Amino acid sequence: MTEYGRGSGSQPWHPEDPLYGDRGYNGQQYPQQQQPQQQSQPPYGQQYPEQQQYPEQQYGWDPSQSAGGPYGANPGEQYGRQDYYGTPDGYPQQQDHHTGQHQQPHQTGQHQQPHHTGQHEQPHQTGQHQQPHQTGQHQQPRPGVPQQAHDTGQHEEWRPESEQEPEPEEEKHPFFTGADDSDDPDGADDPRDEGRRDRRGKGNAKGKTKRRSGTACLLVAVVLVGVVGGGGYLAYDYWQTHFGAAPDYSGEGSGEVQVEIPKGSSLTGMGQVLEKAGVVKSVGAFTAAAGKGVAIQPGTYTLRKEMSGSAAVAMMTHTGNFLTIGEGRRAVQIYAAIDQKLGLKQGTTKDVATSQAKNLGLPEWANSDPKIKDPLEGFLYPSQYSAAKGTKPEVILKQMVARAKENYAKEDLEGKAKELGLKSPLQLITVASMVNAEGMTSDDFRKMARVIYNRLKPTNVETNGKLEFDSTYNYLKNQSKLDLSPKQLRSFDHPYNTYFYRGLTPGPIGNPGAEALKAAMDPEAGDWYYFVSIDGKTRFTKNLKEHQKLVDEFNESQKAKKQG
Repeated sequence: MTEYGRGSGSQPWHPEDPLYGDRGYNGQQYPQQQQPQQQSQPPYGQQYPEQQQYPEQQYGWDPSQSAGGPYGANPGEQYGRQDYYGTPDGYPQQQDHHTGQHQQPHQTGQHQQPHHTGQHEQPHQTGQHQQPHQTGQHQQPRPGVPQQAHDTGQHEEWRPESEQEPEPEEEKHPFFTGADDSDDPDGADDPRDEGRRDRRGKGNAKGKTKRRSGTACLLVAVVLVGVVGGGGYLAYDYWQTHFGAAPDYSGEGSGEVQVEIPKGSSLTGMGQVLEKAGVVKSVGAFTAAAGKGVAIQPGTYTLRKEMSGSAAVAMMTHTGNFLTIGEGRRAVQIYAAIDQKLGLKQGTTKDVATSQAKNLGLPEWANSDPKIKDPLEGFLYPSQYSAAKGTKPEVILKQMVARAKENYAKEDLEGKAKELGLKSPLQLITVASMVNAEGMTSDDFRKMARVIYNRLKPTNVETNGKLEFDSTYNYLKNQSKLDLSPKQLRSFDHPYNTYFYRGLTPGPIGNPGAEALKAAMDPEAGDWYYFVSIDGKTRFTKNLKEHQKLVDEFNESQKAKKQG
């Protein structure tokens, strides 16, 4: 390697220096490559002064380090001019930094080379041999990067791509640079494209690169829109849920819908029932309208579709729009209450019940005995019902029957009836109606039920299979008396008179509530046969002697009340 800045006394090269040539060099020189030289005529007729020629210095140049060849002759001779750097009177030698390369000193005042047809530049390394442009001016070789040989009028010896070290090339994706990888507009392929296709494997069958598609941009836009839109919706939903007003309808609504509010329901539970039935738009609208301290009773309500929360609350709390049925009340009492509530003539609702009993939705086991006094007895479930002006009696009756069936369906009436020695679910309801009529408190109901089952046993010798309940006689007489004559009780022949007939009545004697029904299905264990209620407290005994003492005490109490 011949350096322009060196004279005859150039620095020695050490074979172990890792920055020069092949580290396997053993002092043996490579044979000099002969290259034809091209003489360049000085411009404007000037002749360069003759300079002393120095012998060529041959260094251990490694041909594998460059796609071109070594400078086999003095550069001055090779380009047809004298080497001013090799003379003692030439420009002073500039020693470059120790980087393994000697740099071309800056020329000031030096006679410039005439321009040729182009400039020698380092071609892009694309895996193909490129013909360098000619300018007649030598470019400074880049450190660490193999250079193409300067054009001296002849082509360099072609070397296989595998033996060349390609120039490191920065990969730039066209999506970020905005470059277009489309074909040359003139229809000619850039010879560098073939190298790119070979290395990247992205060329198509015709050797043309694909145009960049806008799909990536569209995808990014869609994702951004989705993220922004989703975040906005979540923020709006959070605000509406925690701070915004609950969705609500406006107005009084239209149509008619029946809803059942279970016993013990909270305002939120009521709102959920109303929202599901389509009465209110949201639970929040109802609870906000109800506020605090509003008492809404459980029961069956006839409301409208799509009511505002405030309208629904007003309708459910207006006492004039509802009818409340207490536990244990008889059917005839309920009929009279409906007539009074709707402003109808007395007896209207009873006539509807008698004529349309089969159309009100009774279960199949309800009419099992033709001796039943009223087929609806026991199925007019105690609760609160809508009974606004203009409501028809059959509408209210249907609500009551439906409520009774719903509650009875929750219990295994048939299974319990067989377990207790009863013939049908209707008899179980009959027991519950007697318990509800005779018992003073809910604590008495289970013991009262046990007294009934003990008296129904065939082994009963205390009453010989008779129940002897005053409530049954009062029912058939449609009265509520306490002072009944024993002689009259035992002499009146009627299926509902338990002093005259053994066993249960043909049907219920009232409409029992939930607690009385549970007591009838699960009586308390005991061997009681008698009971007497004195001053609001029920006492139970096992034999007639004990019972008679309680009866005498009861009679004394009644005399004291009359005298006082």
